Amino acid sequence: MSRASSLALAALAALGACAPAGGDSANGAVYQAWAAHRSRIEVTATGSVARVLGTRSGPSGRHEGFLVHLRGAAGHGLTVRVEANVDITGAIPLSAGNDVEVRGEYIYDERGGLIHFTHHDPRGTHPGGYVRVGSLVYS
Repeated sequence: MSRASSLALAALAALGACAPAGGDSANGAVYQAWAAHRSRIEVTATGSVARVLGTRSGPSGRHEGFLVHLRGAAGHGLTVRVEANVDITGAIPLSAGNDVEVRGEYIYDERGGLIHFTHHDPRGTHPGGYVRVGSLVYS
């Protein structure tokens, strides 16, 4: 292998290490759940924050909402709403355009769906989720 090829492979490997762990292909599970009108499915999604919706209080605590435009062909351009329980995760500093990875439970709705339970479960009855922004993970 030539020196130039070795350098090119090293550069590609370094770029891959910067990508979110779920990868764009994970978005296919979100799109398939939406297309089939399925809910209560654990998913991982990657994309960019399209809009921060703010924080609202509810029966299970304060939730920070934001819209994520799914990345890559597997996401089919779908935008999903994410609700993160900031009483558990702490505040998540987000701005439109941030790259994020979220893990949680998908709930269908016609507009693209909702991913919630993006945190650990203090009661231990539900799989844990997270929101990753850059190198920081909120769970």
